[in-house]
Amino acid sequence: MYKEKTIGVVVPAYNEELLIGRVIETMPEFVDVIVIVDDCSTDKTSSIVEQHQSESKIRVELLKHQTNLGVGKAIATGYIWCRDHKIDVSVVMAGDGQMDPDDLESLITPVVSGEVDYAKGNRLITGEAWKKIPHVRYLGNSMLSLLTKIASGYWQVADSQTGYTAASLRVLQTIQLNQIYPRYGVPNDILVKLNIYNFRVRDVEIKPIYGIGEKSGIKPIRMIPQLSWLMWKLFVWRMVQKYIIRDFHPLIFFYLLSGFLLGLVSPVLFIRLIYYWTTVGHIPPINTLALMLTLITGLQFLLFAMWFDMDYNRNLK
Repeated sequence: MYKEKTIGVVVPAYNEELLIGRVIETMPEFVDVIVIVDDCSTDKTSSIVEQHQSESKIRVELLKHQTNLGVGKAIATGYIWCRDHKIDVSVVMAGDGQMDPDDLESLITPVVSGEVDYAKGNRLITGEAWKKIPHVRYLGNSMLSLLTKIASGYWQVADSQTGYTAASLRVLQTIQLNQIYPRYGVPNDILVKLNIYNFRVRDVEIKPIYGIGEKSGIKPIRMIPQLSWLMWKLFVWRMVQKYIIRDFHPLIFFYLLSGFLLGLVSPVLFIRLIYYWTTVGHIPPINTLALMLTLITGLQFLLFAMWFDMDYNRNLK
């Protein structure tokens, strides 16, 4: 226990025979239970975990998926176990050893004290992030972090793709765990769900760990378009749930007007401008003025909508 609170660590694992033992062995002693979810591994992950079950001073639970369901489903399975066993704080750590156990105490502290409902690691705060994180992943992470700010409403958080998180029991009892996004978009999906229920979220500095033999299944160039589409759907869902169904806020009109001007009117005017330029040889001044007006007005509506959203969620940190 940690300050009279039970601590559970959920470890989603898929083919992690190289490092899963290290994750168990280096777990801090204040952790009450390690819940390892084997997502239908084809290597020796389960047998290594079973060996540690009899040797570890910390209780180790092994849950197995019969088919590969994705990291999100593995986390959901572990979360459900922790919820049903009334674990006060549930942490998620990867099975590849990339999350430093020395950071665990600082991560859970604001959740244990009740200052926030959900804490997440942030590898980008440290000045060593650019040196340690592969540059393609760093840049991709930064882009997705910006999109996640817009989609989730947590404008103060960054490093959205880190999976090193701590959630209170109340969080697990509130959100629909069976509806968590099944694969690598799970951190973004959870943040959106948290915002809809007005949970407080805080970033906690953690150290980036690379080059220890881990094998990442994430392909940034392929994942960014997929996760960007997911973020768009999550953003629309949050707008409907939070600002129409559960409450009402005029920022909805600002977003709609900006989308109408920037997404529909401006492209039509731009195509018309190009058409006149290529066929007639000159551009009608009224066309240019109209395009400039819609662009400027649309951007103003968009920025005001973001500012309203930021102001509305300013206390969720």
